[in-house]
This record gives sequence, C-alpha cells and structure tokens, in this order.
Amino acid sequence: MAAPMICVPGQRLCPDNEKVTAGRGTYSRNGFVYSSLAGYLQTAHSEDGKNIIEVIRDGDENVVPSVDAIVTARITNVSPRFCKCSIIKVGKTDLKDSFRGMIRREDVRATEKDKVEMAKSFRPGDIVMARVISLGDSQSYLLSTAENELGVVIATSEAGVTMVPVSWCKMKCPKTRLEEHRKVAKVQARFIEYSGSGP
Repeated sequence: MAAPMICVPGQRLCPDNEKVTAGRGTYSRNGFVYSSLAGYLQTAHSEDGKNIIEVIRDGDENVVPSVDAIVTARITNVSPRFCKCSIIKVGKTDLKDSFRGMIRREDVRATEKDKVEMAKSFRPGDIVMARVISLGDSQSYLLSTAENELGVVIATSEAGVTMVPVSWCKMKCPKTRLEEHRKVAKVQARFIEYSGSGP
C-alpha cells in the first residue's frame, strides 16, 4: 500500500472539474484544487459520485472552511465597501484557530445590491452566519450573506443587551426599545445552536 501523499499549503493537487469537489483543507481556484494546510492527501466520495479531495493534519481534526460551507463569524471591522470578520465556527464545529473572512458590499444581499449600506448591515461584535464563496487573495475567505437564512444572528445593542429581530433589516433592544439596522438572518431551527452561552 502506497504511503499517503504529504501536502503543503498552496500545493496544486488536481484539476477542478465536474467529478471533483474541494473538501476540508483545500480550496478551488483557477480550475485547480489546492491545499490550504500541511497534511496528508485524502480522497472521499460524495453521494452524487464526486471525489472529495481533502487534506488532513496528522492527529488533528481541525476543520478548515471550504467553498459553499456555512460558517459563523464575528464582525471585527466595518468600512463602506466591506467588513472584516473572524470565522469561529464551520457548520456546527467550533474552530481551535479562527480564520479571517470578508463580506463585500455586493455580497450582503441578493437584491438592490447598489443600495446596501455596510454600516446599516453589520456592526463590530455582531455574530453572523455566512456562506463561503471563495478564498480571497489576501488569505481572507470571501463570505456571502445574500440568502435569507444568512446574516446577523446575534447582536448587542448600545445598551449592552442582546437584541431581537423585528424584520429582515432591523433588530430591537428589549431594554431601550430602540431599533437598529442590520442584515438579519431568517434563522432556521437547525442553525440556532451558536452563541455558546446556552439557553
């Protein structure tokens, strides 16, 4: 039996086509699948018959965000064209080490993209759910909140209280009754597990 292939970050692994999909520890760019970490090459098979290319660290099952994955992130900085965030969870798995993410203005929502105001969509400290759309050039994952189920899931008001959603674009502080603009996620029951604070 051949020894497993050892990969390093940035190593080109195989062409990206209809028979292949990038899995854990890999990403797709310019028609090829690349390794995003140091580890061993592993191939799995999906239900639709595709080969899932993965790179697994020896003795370490730390999950790495992959394209199309749903992630939970904390907003760290907001500017007029994009916001920066720290990815803290992939699916239902908490990450040992966070990854940098970015949500661009055009990826905030699916309609009326030219009317999006970043300051009315996110604030630093917000917890958001987003979909990974690609690995950006600066080693930041590009994220999207364009789907109804994606966006802000936990936000703290200026009074320091966790706000409640009142519409798809506003949340209200239960203490002051003041409303603040957000790109609110229409959270499905299977996603209401984040916060880490419990009920």
